[in-house]
Amino acid sequence: MRTLASFSCALLLCSVSAFGQNGLAAKPPMGWNSWNHFAGHVTDADVRSAADELVSTGMRDAGYVYVNVDDTWQGERDAQGVLHTNSRFPDMKALGDYIHSKGLKFGIYSSPGAKTCGGYAGSLGHEAQDAKMYASWGVDFLKYDLCSFQDNMNQAKAEHPNDPNAAKDLMIAAYRKMGDALKATGRPILYSLCQYGVDQPWKWGPGLGANMWRTTDDIDDSYGRMIAIGFSQAGLSKYAAPGHWNDPDMLEVGNGKMTEDEYKTHMSLWVILAAPLLAGNDLSKMSDSDKSILMNKDAIAIDQDSLGKQGDRLYESGDLDVWTKPLSGGRVAVGLFNRSWSVREVSVDLAAIGFRNGGNVRDVWEQKDMGQRKGVVTETLPKHGAALLIVSK
Repeated sequence: MRTLASFSCALLLCSVSAFGQNGLAAKPPMGWNSWNHFAGHVTDADVRSAADELVSTGMRDAGYVYVNVDDTWQGERDAQGVLHTNSRFPDMKALGDYIHSKGLKFGIYSSPGAKTCGGYAGSLGHEAQDAKMYASWGVDFLKYDLCSFQDNMNQAKAEHPNDPNAAKDLMIAAYRKMGDALKATGRPILYSLCQYGVDQPWKWGPGLGANMWRTTDDIDDSYGRMIAIGFSQAGLSKYAAPGHWNDPDMLEVGNGKMTEDEYKTHMSLWVILAAPLLAGNDLSKMSDSDKSILMNKDAIAIDQDSLGKQGDRLYESGDLDVWTKPLSGGRVAVGLFNRSWSVREVSVDLAAIGFRNGGNVRDVWEQKDMGQRKGVVTETLPKHGAALLIVSK
């Protein structure tokens, strides 16, 4: 069970029609979430400031449109079961209206359990009531975090010791219940499952109306944790498609505990993975480097490519990795990664990725065209560094 101190979940949904049952998330969602930086101290003013910064920095126009309030906004339920906000969020409808006035979308957070990760009121037993309330506020995104519902699952295991699927079935039913409640509101609300990859949600999430689902436990602002999560996504590409996406958790770019090269590795890997791009930093204190990474047009275009394919590992050799992602127009994105503690050369054979006669190569982070290349392309990378290339015929 996650604690307030360790939690940093991002919820996602999927669906069975072309772009999901709710018609959303044709491309991986992009935006900002309050948790990674503000955690349990976030306020209405912080969220409004984030909305302002998304506009003034150009992030909104680059595609970052969701403004998501994470855990700890909740107050108490009244005698009718209506959940009220706490003093840090005096008027959620007004907050949503403000976000919408900026040309942005409004996200909220809850749990299928009685309590959230931070110990605030969850939605257990109030799913339809809460979904209607979210719709009345103008909510566009719900992150639904497993948290205390793990207690219910453990109880199911204890009560049904001979049924290995008792806990899983209970969890799926809980996520289905909220998915149905969101659909019943008539408002398109992107549904994000945050349950840490428990029981492989990529296999059953689409049937619940989910647009994205967490594939891993929580990320933090460290290189070791980031690469452990990112490289663990190998083999999951077949489960991602327009309308439903694998979610390796939010971005830590700009939170200050990784180097510029490590943050470039973070962004490179996430865009190759066609991951939702949810910034988690203080947008009012971004460095030029933070902005250049988060708003690199070529990197974002890889993530948002209309083909809707997630990339996967081409090969691994010790501390060196090569990943590729198919792009529209017969192009291929290539990520070269050096996980070692020294400068290393990392190579890709263009013939091995479909360019037997060579191709035009663009370096995303250097923002330059490398011209026509044939055979093996080699990049010299710093420790924990990455190169991100786009190859076209």
